[in-house]
Amino acid sequence: QVQLVESGGGLVQAGGSLRLSCAASGIIFSMYDMAWYRQAPGKQRQLVASITRGSNTNYADSVKGRFTISRDNAKNTVYLQTNSLKPEDTAVYYCNADGPRNWRDYWGQGTQVTVSS
Repeated sequence: QVQLVESGGGLVQAGGSLRLSCAASGIIFSMYDMAWYRQAPGKQRQLVASITRGSNTNYADSVKGRFTISRDNAKNTVYLQTNSLKPEDTAVYYCNADGPRNWRDYWGQGTQVTVSS
């Protein structure tokens, strides 16, 4: 069985920070590119940040300079450090595991981030 279990969401004031975690099991974690997506009600799911098997990172322009994605292969966990949060960051945040060519992708259950103004 494959599981991506997310945690760390919550309610924070604008300007605050949260550290989101996604713990993976049932996959060879080091072989997967990982990413964080978010989806607000009535809007499309958006790629927020990604980190490859080689630890190369990419960020959406809207979060660049504020968010940091990282991974700890020894703990099978990917993190998203969110700083200087804005109300427009409010969304359900999902982690994604993208395996090698022809391997299926996996998704976490999501964790709610709410930023008040």
